[in-house]
Amino acid sequence: MLLFFTLGLLIHFVFFASIFDIYFTSPLVHGMTPQFTPLPPPARRLVLFVADGLRADALYELDENGNSRAPFIRNIIMHEGSWGISHTRVPTESRPGHVALIAGFYEDVSAVAKGWKENPVEFDSLFNESKYTWSWGSPDILPMFAKGASGDHVYTYSYDAKREDFGAQDATKLDTWVFDNVKDFFHHARNNQSLFSKINEEKIVFFLHLLGIDTNGHAHRPSSRDYKHNIKKVDDGVKEIVSMFNHFYGNDGKTTFIFTSDHGMTDWGSHGAGHPSETLTPLVTWGAGIKYPQRVSAQQFDDAFLKEWRLENWKRLDVNQADIAPLMTSLIGVPFPLNSVGILPVDYLNNTDLFKAESMFTNAVQILEQFKVKMTQKKEVTLPFLFTPFKLLSDSKQFNILRKARSYIKHRKFDEVVSLCKELIHLALKGLSYYHTYDRFFLGVNVVIGFVGWISYASLLIIKSHSNLIKGVSKEVKKPSHLLPCSFVAIGILVAFFLLIQACPWTYYVYGLLPLPIWYAVLREFQVIQDLVVSVLTYPLSHFVGYLLAFTLGIEVLVLSFFYRYMLTAGLTAFAAWPFLTRLWTRAKMTSLSWTFFSLLLAVFPLMPVVGRKPDISLVMGAGLLVLLLSLCVVTSLMKRKDSFIKEELLVHLLQVLSTVLSMYVVYSTQSSLLRKQGLPLMNQIISWATLGAYCNCQCILYGGKTWRRNGLGKNQFLRTSSLVVPLLSSPVLFQRLFSILLSLMSTYLLLSTGYEALFPLVLSCLMFVWINIEQETLQQSGVCCKQKLTSIQFSYNTDITQFRQLYLDDIRRAFFLVFFLVTAFFGTGNIASINSFDLASVYCFLTVFSPFMMGALMMWKILIPFVLVMCAFEAVQLTTQLSSKSLFLIVLVISDIMALHFFFLVKDYGSWLDIGTRQLLACTAWLFMYISASPNRLWMLSDPGLDLNLLHAIRACISHYVIVMSMTIFLVFLNGLAQLLTTKKLRLCGKPKSHFM
Repeated sequence: MLLFFTLGLLIHFVFFASIFDIYFTSPLVHGMTPQFTPLPPPARRLVLFVADGLRADALYELDENGNSRAPFIRNIIMHEGSWGISHTRVPTESRPGHVALIAGFYEDVSAVAKGWKENPVEFDSLFNESKYTWSWGSPDILPMFAKGASGDHVYTYSYDAKREDFGAQDATKLDTWVFDNVKDFFHHARNNQSLFSKINEEKIVFFLHLLGIDTNGHAHRPSSRDYKHNIKKVDDGVKEIVSMFNHFYGNDGKTTFIFTSDHGMTDWGSHGAGHPSETLTPLVTWGAGIKYPQRVSAQQFDDAFLKEWRLENWKRLDVNQADIAPLMTSLIGVPFPLNSVGILPVDYLNNTDLFKAESMFTNAVQILEQFKVKMTQKKEVTLPFLFTPFKLLSDSKQFNILRKARSYIKHRKFDEVVSLCKELIHLALKGLSYYHTYDRFFLGVNVVIGFVGWISYASLLIIKSHSNLIKGVSKEVKKPSHLLPCSFVAIGILVAFFLLIQACPWTYYVYGLLPLPIWYAVLREFQVIQDLVVSVLTYPLSHFVGYLLAFTLGIEVLVLSFFYRYMLTAGLTAFAAWPFLTRLWTRAKMTSLSWTFFSLLLAVFPLMPVVGRKPDISLVMGAGLLVLLLSLCVVTSLMKRKDSFIKEELLVHLLQVLSTVLSMYVVYSTQSSLLRKQGLPLMNQIISWATLGAYCNCQCILYGGKTWRRNGLGKNQFLRTSSLVVPLLSSPVLFQRLFSILLSLMSTYLLLSTGYEALFPLVLSCLMFVWINIEQETLQQSGVCCKQKLTSIQFSYNTDITQFRQLYLDDIRRAFFLVFFLVTAFFGTGNIASINSFDLASVYCFLTVFSPFMMGALMMWKILIPFVLVMCAFEAVQLTTQLSSKSLFLIVLVISDIMALHFFFLVKDYGSWLDIGTRQLLACTAWLFMYISASPNRLWMLSDPGLDLNLLHAIRACISHYVIVMSMTIFLVFLNGLAQLLTTKKLRLCGKPKSHFM
């Protein structure tokens, strides 16, 4: 069985990787020829201001007194330049936004693996094509364009990363630093002949990255005075820089200024998804080559922003974010970035019609070059009789369009040139997408065949080895035929040869050949299939259809719950009614009522807003008080049983209560300090990390005995220095150990909470305890075994429960309950598939300086704490119901694989990042976290105590779902091992450990 689990995990990792080969490979191609407009450009230099995190409405709207927050920018709109809205794409993060602005393409999701900071693939950019570029701003943004540039002509000036502090007194200092350093730079240039000559060259770029607005938005929300005041500071700074440039260059009229933003921000201070507040950013341009304001009487837009902003009389020119890159390149006369897919917005240009036509023609040829390279690459690795070209843009059509465009230019039909080039661009972009997804059908079919085969094999294994369904149906054992393996070997050789002659990547061999051994294993069980058919035919048709419909409905509820959180509410409401539809109500009224109450109480959470949108520290304090009250009741109850409650255990509970009190104090104190803009108190930070640190060292308890001895430390000495192992000191009695685990995890969870979510683990744990009780009742009701007293059951009881009984039909329900509770634990208080569901305020007790990996790791742990509680409770269910962990694992695996197959057809690489991420997360993690969670005993043996938690910043979920999926697969192994450790291991404060410890 261990071999089966190992192979199953490997197979699922292949399925996991297939999502990215099929849907999320890099769209970039290389080998194109640079293209530039063959006419003199209107500007010698370009100044790009990017106000990170600035929403369009925050800049354009008037305040309550009817005044603009950015009077200088508004004056530009009305008297000097052109303006509009830049429509960004998801993910609305800083790196993808800057790549779109400066390189002209929408970055693929693989960039998240490097935190949106490093270059996952090489790409061309405006900075690379410029003669010189000088940039000032954040160390998170500037290096990626300098490292991607050829030669040594991109210069960066960054402040220290520690300045990006969300708890700082004044985040506007980040922008002040940029403005001051630009002024110092030009002052220094007057006394440096070499530098002076460089900044007087043509085709140069100055880039000012302004992070203060984004920092204040995260820390205080966009509606805050700090955010709005920062906009005024930026406006003043831009005014000073523009004045300095004009003075330095003697008002030569050869400078173009562009002011925009990389992304917006939600009302609750986050970004990453596709809400209009995140995707609508301002674009204001003025200077050389830019059209002056155009007064109009009416404009046609689907929104009401113009009236709200009182700009209805000034022509608004909207663009896609990637369109800004070709606009900037045409203004200073450098080649278009090779990978750009932006379409030149000619309406912004104040130049001759010939210049506009030539620029548009160059833009079309540049995108067509990418199409040609992509087509050539695909044609070279495809057999001629199998290659299907993109019919809408054949070689002859390309030639005809280009020839016609040149003819129009010659005959001065410039409007026709622009229209024709736009048509060519749209066809070329469609062709790029066509060749990029050329192999998608082939790969998808292979993965689906493998999925179906694996589900079939796991189902047959359940029926054959863990149930009585086919026992006695057939006693005849047929000798296996040699025809079957020979046929599969022949098919495998043909598939491999087919892939070889097409020079396919090695991953294609994996996807193409993997289904063969899986289906061979399925067909080897042909006798089991026959017996199953005979057994099913003897079963009443109405019962069979009823169970099938119930199973299908349950699967669909699970699937829909990933898209609509309220489906969790519907499911929990159905759970609440379950005892009344069976005989449980008559046998255990109090348990049934408790189950109904806590199910309905837990059902409230998915209906509430996503965590972070409405922070309320009073709810966190309330949750802490409830934990203390519950602790008092439990300790009082246990003290009455003097035989089972000793001083050592009392000390353990007191330590946990003290930890909870400290956590409440830290949360309240930190919130007060941040409101006073005094930053995160050092003592609070120390207490927070000390509270968290013990859980990080839990593995040392299991594997570090020899280390303690080498260092001259006894185990007892080590334990006294680490409060993180407190649950291991509690009694192994089922209820006491579970309660101890809850107290220990709640201390950390309180530190990571900002509102109502602090109550979630408490309610979930209450329901889990009732679940343990009610499963005992169902088992007794079915007559499978007698009911045991929970006070007499210990987690340390190591009897192999697989010898007790085979699977019954009701065990499918138990497996479904486990899957549903796992999904609820993940999505009960938010949607981790959406980047903007995460609130950075959750980690302010630990750190306030921006650190995406560390912040992501902390928020990941917050999300997974409820999951650990469910897994610990399931350890108890498994123990009390004498349920085989192997057989239950297979049921959960089948359920989750059916879900994954369902999601596989829903995965897409277009549209809202929330939609993309949700489906990607589902397809990749649905079966993975179910697979791992169902069998902690087995996978803990396979896991390394030094697990690599790489890509952990994933779970700012944010951020990109590629990282979420990659980190979860590894991190959940650790958490499930931790669940087993927390429930089955026992340490003592004094004396020798009990025999079951080692």
